[in-house]
Amino acid sequence: MTTVNQTVSAPPADAPAVLAEISGMLRTMLDEYGLDDIEVTMETRFTEDLELESIDLVALASSLEARYGRQVNFAEFVAGLELDEIIDLTVGQLVEYVVRCLRAAGES
Repeated sequence: MTTVNQTVSAPPADAPAVLAEISGMLRTMLDEYGLDDIEVTMETRFTEDLELESIDLVALASSLEARYGRQVNFAEFVAGLELDEIIDLTVGQLVEYVVRCLRAAGES
């Protein structure tokens, strides 16, 4: 009997790597709308720049959980924000949240 050892790459805990991963998730989503050529930076706003709607944020939450597991809870993050903060949410704010979660999980 042969066993195959699969290694799952540990999520990166630095902002540039997390930005790259989240940008990839967003490009996959935006590709469905024909908007895959939009540049995603730390300053990019989900609503204003990417024109994402609440259903898109649910899909993003699912992608984040698939990649990072339960240690990154997008719904919990958004629940702690006021409505105007959600409307003005940037990719950078999400990246910083993910990095904090990954570092906290690595310390426990």
